[in-house]
Amino acid sequence: MRKLSIILVIMLLPATLLISSFSEPNERSNNLNPPSEFETLLSFLETNRNFINTDAAPALIPSDEVKKNFKNPTYHIIDIRSATWFEYGHIKNAANVQPADLLHYFENSIVPSEYDKIVLVCYSGQSAAYFTSLLRIAGYDNAFSMNWGMSSWRVDFAENSWLKNTSDDFLSKLETSNYEKNANGTAPAISTGKNDGEAILRARLEKAFATPYKESIVKSSAVFEQPNDFYIIDYNGADRYAKGHIPQAVQYEPNGSLSSTTDLLTIPTDKRVLVYGPTGQETAYVVAYLNVLGYNAGNLAYGANSFMHKTLKDNNWEAFTKKEVNMYPVIE
Repeated sequence: MRKLSIILVIMLLPATLLISSFSEPNERSNNLNPPSEFETLLSFLETNRNFINTDAAPALIPSDEVKKNFKNPTYHIIDIRSATWFEYGHIKNAANVQPADLLHYFENSIVPSEYDKIVLVCYSGQSAAYFTSLLRIAGYDNAFSMNWGMSSWRVDFAENSWLKNTSDDFLSKLETSNYEKNANGTAPAISTGKNDGEAILRARLEKAFATPYKESIVKSSAVFEQPNDFYIIDYNGADRYAKGHIPQAVQYEPNGSLSSTTDLLTIPTDKRVLVYGPTGQETAYVVAYLNVLGYNAGNLAYGANSFMHKTLKDNNWEAFTKKEVNMYPVIE
C-alpha cells in the first residue's frame, strides 16, 4: 500500500507543477514585464530628488545677496554665459563654466559640499534656472540661480536682455475659459539601456547637459500664432489663470502637480509641451525636470512678461522693470 502511494505521488507531481505554473499571475506578470525605464526613473526621483514638487522650487536668490557675498568663501558663483560676455563684464570671483561642462566641473573641479550656496548666473536668469534644476536633480541641493541674471546687475546687461523683451503684444488674445487636463495617458519612452534609477538618471542628465538650452526656448509669437502646435501648461495659480491666459492653456498648480500621484501623467507625449509662468525662470526648473523624464518640453522665453507685461506690473506679479536693475561693479 505504501508503495502504491509513492507511485501515485510521483504520477501526480508533474500535474501539480503544471497547475502551480499558472498560479499567482500578478507575480508572474511582474517578472515578465518589469517596470519601464520611465517608471524606474520616476520612482527614483520621487523617492530621492523630489525637488520640483516642493516649496524649495524654484531656487532663486536675489542679486543683492550675491553682491553681499561675492567675497564669502562659502558662496561660489558660476557664470555660464559665453566667454565673450564674461570678458565684457562679470561678478568678481565668478568662474566661467559652459553649461555642457557643469556636471564635470561639479564632480572634478570643486567640492560642492564645501559651499553653502553655489550660484549660477546667466543673461536673464532663465538658462541658469534650467541648469540649476538639472544640478538639483543630480543631487546638489545647494545649487541656486540668480534672479533675473546679469540683467539685475547692471543696466547695459538688462538692455541686452529683459528690457527689450517685455511687451503687451498679445494682451487682446488672452482667454479666461477653463481648459480641463487630459486623462492619464501613456508615459514617455526612455531607452538608456540601464536598469536602476540612478544609472538611468545619470544617462538622462548627461544628455540634458549636452543639449543647448536654446533648444528649449519657445517665443510667445510662435505660441499665439499656432497654439494647436503645443500642449500649453499655465504654471500659475488658479487666480491668475482665471484673469487671463494663453489660448488653450491648461492650469497646473506650482510645487505639487507634477508627481505620479497628481497630474504628471496627464501631460501628453505626442505633442510639444510648452510651460509658462511670469518670468520663465520658475518654469525653466519645470522644463528641465520634464525633459529629464523624457517629455518634449519647452520654456516660454521671458514668460508672461513677453506678452502681458503691463498686467504683471499692475498686479505686482513679477514684472521686470528698471527697478530690478542695480549698478553693481563688474570685472572687465
